[in-house]
Amino acid sequence: MSPEERQWPGDMDDHGFARYAAQAVGIRLLRVRARCVGTDPAKLGAAGDREAQALVARLLHEHRPGDAVLSEEAPDDPARLDADRVWIIDPLDGTREFADPPRGDWAVQVALWEKDRLTAGAVALPARPLVLSTGQHPPTSPSQDGLLRMLVSRTRPPPFAGQLADLLGVQVVPQGSAGAKTADVLLGAADLYLHAGGQHEWDSAGPVALAQAWGFHTSRLDGSPLTYNRPDPLLPDLIVCRTELAPRVLTACAQISQRG
Repeated sequence: MSPEERQWPGDMDDHGFARYAAQAVGIRLLRVRARCVGTDPAKLGAAGDREAQALVARLLHEHRPGDAVLSEEAPDDPARLDADRVWIIDPLDGTREFADPPRGDWAVQVALWEKDRLTAGAVALPARPLVLSTGQHPPTSPSQDGLLRMLVSRTRPPPFAGQLADLLGVQVVPQGSAGAKTADVLLGAADLYLHAGGQHEWDSAGPVALAQAWGFHTSRLDGSPLTYNRPDPLLPDLIVCRTELAPRVLTACAQISQRG
């Protein structure tokens, strides 16, 4: 058993397993980062992706052997489409940021899909260090004064982010990792996370499972539900925000869409 796995407490529910797996992979990634100081960023990122996938695959095989898996770093097995339980995994979300120490906006994301909905999940932010899961009570978010903060992708911000910021009166803040951005919204450090322009199910499943469990709004930009375990895992856009902000955000997105 590796050092990351020594805290395995035995039988646990899916919420606990999601948290345990995310935390264990996060510890492994910190070790990879420490071991590869000065390594070329591309090689460091590849090492992180490889070792994170190897560990999460082993944990799933050992502790949830009957479940299907959809992971960014593994071949897609179409058998998942007929499965009742599918773990949707991003072993390292924010590979660029991971490969750029000391950046902390990268994450490990674990989610369980069961019969058309996400039922458990966890997001680990190893560099903080922090692990959030559906099995814990959400903390009380601090009230936000002043200009609202909208988090967008650091490398692929929505082309209409400026227009949306003007309509909503928000500050646009670029940041890496869907998990890191969602965590900041859930913890009250930001008000809204919006993405458009390309993602897959593994990019958002863990964060969305967490946001839904904690009572936040999650949807596509047009307000339609986020759906998972589809034949094509492309899921190109999403919104995560406090529920009271959702009508304003969706209205602004619709106005921009109508403008073309």
